[in-house]
Amino acid sequence: MSRPPSPGVGPGADEATPDEEDCRRLARALECVPDGVVVVDAEGNETFRNAAAMRFRDARHAEALAAHAVDQLLEAARQGVVDERELPLFGPPREVLVIRAQPLADGANIFGAVALIHDVTDTRRVESVRRDFVANVSHELKTPLGALGLLAETMASADDVEVVRRLAEQLVRESDRLGRIVDDLLDLSLIEAQEAPTREPTPVRILVEEAVERLGPLAVAQGIPLQTEPVTDDLLVNCDPGQLVSAITNLLDNAVKYSEPGRVVEIGARPEHGQVLIEVRDHGIGIPSRDLERIFERFYRVDKARSRATGGTGLGLAIVRHVTEAHGGEVMVESIEGEGSTFRLALPLADATTVAEMS
Repeated sequence: MSRPPSPGVGPGADEATPDEEDCRRLARALECVPDGVVVVDAEGNETFRNAAAMRFRDARHAEALAAHAVDQLLEAARQGVVDERELPLFGPPREVLVIRAQPLADGANIFGAVALIHDVTDTRRVESVRRDFVANVSHELKTPLGALGLLAETMASADDVEVVRRLAEQLVRESDRLGRIVDDLLDLSLIEAQEAPTREPTPVRILVEEAVERLGPLAVAQGIPLQTEPVTDDLLVNCDPGQLVSAITNLLDNAVKYSEPGRVVEIGARPEHGQVLIEVRDHGIGIPSRDLERIFERFYRVDKARSRATGGTGLGLAIVRHVTEAHGGEVMVESIEGEGSTFRLALPLADATTVAEMS
């Protein structure tokens, strides 16, 4: 199929008729449409193809499949058939296209056909994430709920006081676990819903100290010393203090839970290339290299059995990632299995003007 010159372009364009002006205006408008548009006449000759559809002309590899589907649907549309097809392209990159074709008709007279090519990759990805999230939430809530019910039934039929006491303690632990899951879900939903967190210049030292104070009791209970490196008072970030303290606390919590008693967990912060690097380093079990890219996903656990034993919800690192990205930063991790892990939050330093105003 060949594409003729656009209406109103070339010799004589200055003398274009009103109809030609309308056609030229319509063609220019369709060039701005993000969806691909292909129009053919009654004989199947191409009369228009916008910029978004040009990638499917003389295409190769995966895009050739889309071009073939467009031709098939346009052929059917010229016979009066309205059809739509969802076409996954396995790339790279992976894409999902929805191609729809319908006839162009004036009453019973079909004088052409149009195909629309719509990229639904992001939509399908969001739908997949949502399905996985609902399935994971259901699974994570079902486990402690089932345990609570079983413990309650056992307690109801138990006569031994010592047995009842142990069951009650386990009941409290499962209840706490359920509460932590709900709290983390609420925190994550609030962070994701808040497009731009409320920010104020905050000393990094205060953020680190508050996070260490929150994790202190757990660290003591686990026999894990927390070692805080000195942070200067002039190191400031524009942030929502509550969110950032939550992120640092989750990193410390993760480090403590996956360290053996007596192993030190270190935390510090320093300026580097216009950023603040907040670093949490442990000497625990480490993370296998195959899992490093996935540990920030919701509910992803490297060692499911150990995570459940330590009471992890699988949401802590997802919260860290969302908080960091919402503040224009980045979270990085280095780990050697059996030797430990280092997590770094890289956040923009408060600008000089803000620092001067606080002085």
